[in-house]
This record gives sequence, structure tokens and C-alpha cells, in this order.
Amino acid sequence: MPVLSAPVITCIEDLKTLHRARTPRMFYDYAESGSYTEQTFRENTTDFARLKLRQKVAVDLSNRSTASEMAGLPVSMPVGLAPVGLTGMQHADGEILAARAAERFGVPFCLSTMSICSIEDVAQNTTRPFMFQLYVMKDQEFLAAIIERAKAANCSALVLTLDLQILGQRHKDLKNGLSAPPKLTLPTMLNLATKWRWGMGMLGTKRRFFGNIVGHAKGVGDTSSLMSWTAEQFDEKLDWDKVARIRDMWGGKLILKGIMDPEDARIAADFGADAIVVSNHGGRQLDGALSSIRMLPHIVAAVGEQVEIHMDSGIRSGQDVLKALALGAHATWIGRAFVHGLGAMGEAGVTRALEVIQKELDISMALCGERDVKAVGRHNLLIPQGFAEEYGA
Repeated sequence: MPVLSAPVITCIEDLKTLHRARTPRMFYDYAESGSYTEQTFRENTTDFARLKLRQKVAVDLSNRSTASEMAGLPVSMPVGLAPVGLTGMQHADGEILAARAAERFGVPFCLSTMSICSIEDVAQNTTRPFMFQLYVMKDQEFLAAIIERAKAANCSALVLTLDLQILGQRHKDLKNGLSAPPKLTLPTMLNLATKWRWGMGMLGTKRRFFGNIVGHAKGVGDTSSLMSWTAEQFDEKLDWDKVARIRDMWGGKLILKGIMDPEDARIAADFGADAIVVSNHGGRQLDGALSSIRMLPHIVAAVGEQVEIHMDSGIRSGQDVLKALALGAHATWIGRAFVHGLGAMGEAGVTRALEVIQKELDISMALCGERDVKAVGRHNLLIPQGFAEEYGA
């Protein structure tokens, strides 16, 4: 019989292909989709291609380093694992596996409020502090309690998401009947029957529900009550006064995520945030918004001297990281890129995704004539004349 060799993973697209093959359609589509027409979702990635790298030669390229800092923490490269909801439905115990991979690689991991594994689950299975992402809910008891739980878990920063007061409509999720656990319609059952590897993993874990919410929010004891609670709980009245109260309740490092406008960036900088994240929620909220990479230089121009600027949405390679850094980002976050690795190969797949991105970043940085990632800047880019104004040139 022929010996089946392990797949050769050279890029994130290879992991994406395996992810699609091994994970139920509803959870793959949850990761790989945007709101409405998905215009912003697509442009988050395609707008990176407009930016060209400036090649340099005859430069000493020895002793290179991708090491940097993110919100005061040393990192092996300026790339964190972004908060992604339902990560534990992409692969059994997904949040724990991703957090462990990030810890070993030396990059930050941020746990979503809407995670399957709880704050306590991740804390018990890691040895270093991770970050916690907060969605602001109307239930003030729940809000105060989850902040206290993040403190008790020694989370290193609170990442407050500002762009999800109202849930954007994602057509694929509606058509797939997305839930955790999945709704057992005939198409869903037929699809699940083909994903035996995923199914065996889920049978082997007790973590199949939203661990931060079920059993913690008032009146939420099972998934049926959870779905109605969640639909009603996102706080539409979230404003800067409420952000200030959350900052005071937390009392630690605060990162504000979802900044896509220079005016909002100036408010956030004056507010005293430790960092802001230029992010359109991966194209999953306001369809028709500009891509994060196109807004990045305008926000850097507005507040680059006042606050640490991070960026997410659309990063699928080390070259994308390099371009974001060249446009003024201090650091970047990846969501789908690591989720593809997780869905493809579990913890090893997350590690492989990080390895792919670091290698691409290192080699591309070197071919641009740089040895230290912290020296990357606008001088490493060639922006076509027709796009110069769009990218703040």
C-alpha cells in the first residue's frame, strides 16, 4: 500500500485548504466570511497587494531579528493571536490549543468573550498571562463579574472591542443555522457525518458551549437560553463614558479595538489607552468600510506619536505584516490565519501558521535590506502613484 505523507505546508492558503476539508461547513464559513456583500472582507486582503516592497541589495543581512514589543510585552515577532469567537468549535479545546501554541512561540494570545473554552480553562492550561477581549453587555452584573474573572486569571491586558454594539448580518451564518452546538438540520448532519476527525475530537471534550457565559450569566444555563440572551445583550448605548467606567473597573492595561477613523483615534489616544487596534472586525461588521490597511496610515498620521498602534483584518502572510509595519503599525494581529491552522492541524497547525508568517516576515524584511524588524518603515515600500493619496503618501 502507498504510504501517505504529511501535507507540505508552505503558506496560510495550504492550511486554509485543510481547514475547509476537516471542519464542518458552518464553522469554516463562520471564520471565512464577512457581512452583507463581503466587499470589505475581500478588500482587507486585496488592498495589501497594491503596496509594493522596495528591494535592496549588497546589505549585511546577518544576525536578523523579528523580536519586538506589544503593549509593553516582549514578543518573538510583532504578531498576536486575535480574539476569535467559537474557536473551540473549529477544533476541540481550540482556545487552549491556540493559547499554548502562542505561549511557546512567544507571541500574545487574546481570548474572546464568545469563546468556547472559558477564561479559567485557558488559565489552567497555560503558564503565562494572556489577554482578554471584552464585549460590553447590558447585564452589569455579568460585565463586572467577567472583568473580575479576567483579573483573577492574571490577564495581561483587557482588549475592549468597540465596533460590535450591533451585530453585523453575515449571510453565511444565517443560511448555515450557526450555533454551538450546531443545529442538527439534514444538511448539517450530512456535512457533520463527513467530518469524523472533528467529531471524534468534540466527543472527547466537555468544552462545547460558550464557557465564559453559560453558568455565569443570569438565566443562561444551556445553549437555548444562551442564544436569546446573546442576541439581546450587546450594549447599543456604549459610549466613551461607559468606556471610562470599564477602564476604571479593570485598572490595568487597556487596548481599544475597532478604531477606523482618525477622530475616534484621537479620542482614544487622549483617553489614555495603552494601544489601539485599527480594525474593521475582519469585514464582519460594516460592509463598505475601507480596509484596515488603507485606514492605517491616516490613523498613524493623526495619533502616531501619542499611542501604540496595532492593526488587524486581512493579514495572511509575513509580507502583510511587513507592509503594515512599514505604514506605521507597531504590531499586528491575526485571526483567520491562525484559525486555519487550528482547524487544519490543531495546536501543531497554529504553530505552523506562526512559523510560516515569521519566516515570510524574516526573509522579506531581509530582501528589503533590513536586519531588525523595528527598523522597518515607509522607506521599505513603493506605493504606486495612483494609490499614494489613499495610503497617506
